[in-house]
Amino acid sequence: MSSLVVTAKDVVADGVVALTLARPDGGRLPDWTPGAHVDLTFDSGATRQYSLCGDRWDPASYRVAVLREPDGRGGSRHVHDVLQVGDRVGLGGPRNHFPLVPAPRYRFVAGGIGVTPLLPMIAAARVLGADWTLLYGGRRRASMAFLDELPPEHTTVVPQDEQGLLPLASWLGSPDADTVVYACGPEPLLAAVAAVVPADRLRVERFTTTEVAAPVREDPFTVELARTGVTLTVDASLSVLEAARRAGATTLSSCERGTCGTCETTVLAGVPDHRDQVLADHERAAGDCMLPCVSRAASDHLVLDL
Repeated sequence: MSSLVVTAKDVVADGVVALTLARPDGGRLPDWTPGAHVDLTFDSGATRQYSLCGDRWDPASYRVAVLREPDGRGGSRHVHDVLQVGDRVGLGGPRNHFPLVPAPRYRFVAGGIGVTPLLPMIAAARVLGADWTLLYGGRRRASMAFLDELPPEHTTVVPQDEQGLLPLASWLGSPDADTVVYACGPEPLLAAVAAVVPADRLRVERFTTTEVAAPVREDPFTVELARTGVTLTVDASLSVLEAARRAGATTLSSCERGTCGTCETTVLAGVPDHRDQVLADHERAAGDCMLPCVSRAASDHLVLDL
């Protein structure tokens, strides 16, 4: 894993800080596309996923924004209270499970910190000359990051304490076939958007898991770790990720709930039982990757690139 240095730490809203990150030698960073995220690993050992929300054409720096989550697992508290300019963090990625697809018209819906992956999409839409508008909601205006970067003529800002919930039905209307709707935010917001927008015109990124069906099989299955040749048995008490780690495999993970994509692993043989919130339908159908933190096996045996 490569490392980055924190070159700036700025308060961009109540409870939100933006980090600017660069290589220690100032060199070029890996290219990325709108919707991409990186995995940052801190001295505490925690790895967390953050959407890239800076200028994708800047080859020397990344920007992420971090919401303080008092009831979280400690990653955001570390960023807010411990991490300082000059500190180093480990880098994984970038990777993109929320890509901007070509379209003449975009409707973006953001809830709170969910605005971050949409900022580079908006920048791309502006460069391409596409028609776009943003509906941006938050608890309070002061808690809504990056308002100063959003063109007011294209942006509808709805602080909940001033105006109530987002007017999704009236604002979205009936999206036509040329319109793609992108939404990121809390699950109740995404569910409300999904109730209005046809599934084939909607792209969402989730912070939390939604309910999934029962596993395809309850019986134990075997997993071969191709890099070491170790074969292990996974029963209902273990995730594939946990079993692989017990067998000595090392792989990054962050949410361990199937929502971030950090632990995505190549499947060399066998049929995975996808239980994540990340992979698109065509990626699931291909069967050549899986998220071992939550996904399991539909076949008796899996071979993973671990």
